Amino acid sequence: EVQVVESGGGLVQPGGSLRLSCTASGSTFSRHAMTWVRQAPGKGLEWVSSITGGGGSTEYAGSVKGRFTISRDNAKNMLYLHMSRLDPEDTAVYYCAHGISNYYRPFGYWGQGTQVTVDS
Repeated sequence: EVQVVESGGGLVQPGGSLRLSCTASGSTFSRHAMTWVRQAPGKGLEWVSSITGGGGSTEYAGSVKGRFTISRDNAKNMLYLHMSRLDPEDTAVYYCAHGISNYYRPFGYWGQGTQVTVDS
């Protein structure tokens, strides 16, 4: 059974930076694409970014491109999302989603989420 756990959320001022982490235990991690998805208060799920198993290919939503960077350390079964120039519109619960293959979709496992609040 794959277990996905996010961490690193918190309160940050507008313009600040934050790094989210996600660990996936019980996974053949390097064989699976990973994705960050977020849900803002009162809104639906929004895809943020995805990365292939080897880390060689990444994609970003237009709203975060140039500000967020997705990366992974397969030796540690870790996924990261480095967020910079944060805006109150980035306030959301951020979820890590584990793909069932090296394709970005569909997702097989989700974490419980980590709250990011951007506020002065």
